Amino acid sequence: MKRACLLLAVLVAPLLPASEPETPARQRAPIYDRAADGEQQLSAALAQAKVGNKRVLAMFGANWCIWCHRLHGLLHSDQALGAVLAKDYEVILVDVDKMPDGAKHNAALNDRLGDPVLQGLPVLVVFDVDGKPLVTQATGALETSHGHDPAKVRAFLEKWARAQ
Repeated sequence: MKRACLLLAVLVAPLLPASEPETPARQRAPIYDRAADGEQQLSAALAQAKVGNKRVLAMFGANWCIWCHRLHGLLHSDQALGAVLAKDYEVILVDVDKMPDGAKHNAALNDRLGDPVLQGLPVLVVFDVDGKPLVTQATGALETSHGHDPAKVRAFLEKWARAQ
């Protein structure tokens, strides 16, 4: 039986798509601004959202988080998702990594919102133009085995987009 499994693995492996190796965290370009104040980011995004009649999508995460990088990459590489974001959202990336003193960056905003990062990283929070949080979405529900499912992400974004 072991030989049959090994033979099957040897025969099937060349037929599977090659996966690219993950870039180690220390070599990835940072996507979160470690110095940015989340409350200021949110205020600026809300002002823009009012002008454009949009929602605000806040993605809480950290530069070491591979799933944060995967979701960020998908949002920037998938044209359909990019179109939904451009039309319906102002997007901010809120860093919640630990600071050198051990405190969590943007802890006050996270606490004010009921600790969304407790659900894991990245976590999405959608706000209306008045700053009211409408939904907090753990992104595990939007994942497949190797990343985020574009159809699930798009369905989420479209569900919470502002009615035009």
